[in-house]
Amino acid sequence: MSCSSRCASPVPGDTRAPCPRRRAVAIWFGAGLLPVAGAARARSTPPAAVVRALGTPRLAGGGVFRWWGLEVYRASLWVGPAGLDSDDLGAQPFALQLHYARSLSGRAIADESTRLIDRLDLGSTAQRRAWQARMRAIFPDVHAGDSLTGLYLGPTDGGARTDFLLDGHAIGSIGGRTFAVAFFSIWLSRHSAAPELRRALLAGARPTP
Repeated sequence: MSCSSRCASPVPGDTRAPCPRRRAVAIWFGAGLLPVAGAARARSTPPAAVVRALGTPRLAGGGVFRWWGLEVYRASLWVGPAGLDSDDLGAQPFALQLHYARSLSGRAIADESTRLIDRLDLGSTAQRRAWQARMRAIFPDVHAGDSLTGLYLGPTDGGARTDFLLDGHAIGSIGGRTFAVAFFSIWLSRHSAAPELRRALLAGARPTP
């Protein structure tokens, strides 16, 4: 039996009950979202903080993240001259920028991020709970047209950290290479629940010859 047109679309932050069939498909795929890479790269420019951190940012790739045909966000991966090795995410600075096409609650974004990190079994249980609390404190509610950027600053004198930006403005940071690897693995790990989107993001991530 197919869902009726009145069945709610189960996007993060939507409190309506999802259609049982759709819920079953989401569970089957092992993720709360079903991502699909778009043919067109996300139309974006790097925030000033990304330019300062990466020197000469290069768009490695991008794609569209959809939920049952509805666009949720367009993702762009920015790398520096050294590129990015997806098997060693903590080695080089980079930025992942998400342009949202719909409204989502910050708490839902934090909780879904935690669930996907749990799925990847990265970090300890105590670390994941601490990260969840910190992400809940940082992530704002977003609306269509907003952009959220995670900027990873590799090992520096001040230590590795991830800065989060809303429309280019700093909203908070989470320290540590372990968190950065766990968080960005949601999109960039070989075990990501979004393999097509991962391939689209990493298409041009190798170092410039």
